[in-house]
Amino acid sequence: MRIDDYRDSDNVEDRRGEGGGGIGRGGIGIGGVVLALVISYFTGINPMTLLGIIEQTPVAQHSAPAAHKPPADDASARFVSKVLASTEDVWSDVFRQNGRQYEKPKLVLFSGATPTACGTGQTAMGPFYCPGDHKVYIDLAFYRELQDRFHAPGQFAQAYVIAHEVGHHVQNLLGIADKVQHARQQAGKAESNALSVRMELQADCLAGVWGKRTDSMKNILDPGDLEAALTAASAIGDDRLQQQAQGHIVPESFTHGSSAQRVRWFKRGFESGDMNQCNTFKAESL
Repeated sequence: MRIDDYRDSDNVEDRRGEGGGGIGRGGIGIGGVVLALVISYFTGINPMTLLGIIEQTPVAQHSAPAAHKPPADDASARFVSKVLASTEDVWSDVFRQNGRQYEKPKLVLFSGATPTACGTGQTAMGPFYCPGDHKVYIDLAFYRELQDRFHAPGQFAQAYVIAHEVGHHVQNLLGIADKVQHARQQAGKAESNALSVRMELQADCLAGVWGKRTDSMKNILDPGDLEAALTAASAIGDDRLQQQAQGHIVPESFTHGSSAQRVRWFKRGFESGDMNQCNTFKAESL
């Protein structure tokens, strides 16, 4: 992935090494951490809600650590910053073409745990987006998991992680997130899960749109990059994670989609470069 010449984003907050932001006062135990690792990679609207581990202490009582710019010599942080900048350019252009203005999200680098407007974010949740503060959160240790545990190496696979979460930000700006959240609150468990799957697959498709458009803008992809992103999408399908964790698959409990579905919708976005092709909520078949 040729991204070294890309500009750095001004919207990265570095909270690494700033402490746990309230962890330890009623935090989750090891069982919850294991469950989160298995289920919650690429959680969408609110991973704390999905896992039922929002702390009872009001968020307002948590003071966020001081945010700093990442060190200039931190290669991993600079990579994330450049990927975020590429999403800013793509979605600013798409929104402008549709007569709208894109609000750039913040991306927070943290280690261990950090307070968010959605509750306490933890490394075990994997990368996530919080609609309450319009921020993407990521502990860069996740990239080691992506490579070592999920066998999805490569920079474009890492970039896909960020693009997926920014896809949730796009959904939030378009009002899709609020509508889905309201519908899920009115629905039974199975229907709620099905809506979550459609939400996640749409974010995968939007990540594909970003991939196509940023490559068209800057010609950043090397041979094999697309395959790396598809490997990452496949590795975190609900069916594969459930098979690894419990030895069997329960489709009605899916919240993110199967490996095949995640690959299919990312490819749909990538092949078209058109966000209008990402309406998973009207699709008869996922």
